[in-house]
Amino acid sequence: MKRERKAAIIRIISENNIETQDELLFRLKSEGYNTTQATISRDIKELGITKISYDGNKHKYIVGSPQDTSNRESYKQVMDSWIRSIEAAENIIVVKTVSGMAMAVGAAIDNQDIEGVMGCIAGDDTVFLAIRNSSLSDKIIGEIKNVAKYAY
Repeated sequence: MKRERKAAIIRIISENNIETQDELLFRLKSEGYNTTQATISRDIKELGITKISYDGNKHKYIVGSPQDTSNRESYKQVMDSWIRSIEAAENIIVVKTVSGMAMAVGAAIDNQDIEGVMGCIAGDDTVFLAIRNSSLSDKIIGEIKNVAKYAY
């Protein structure tokens, strides 16, 4: 249940502007997760979730921060926990994930700064990685598998 709750937290934060733990707790409860604010607080810390400012004076939670290298471990956990398969199709790499986790995995891959990855497009359970050229496919897949070593 903990793993599913954490996946739900990342999905909710990725899809919504969540400003408080109370708001996150309300959304989790509306999805059937009977939890407490203390548990949410621990999950936020374990997942490396931070708050950023947006639209002037508003704040929201995000999964990690690209400027903060201390969150790299959280991104590695995301990749390790939720990537199910990865394969190349010419200059696109297709990453299959646990349902609802493609956005978080895409953000985690973006955060790895892998040379040759031009960008990611994420759906519900699939991430497309645009790569500079197809000759880099094996190298990039190897780097992702190295980080997500328990994902398969």
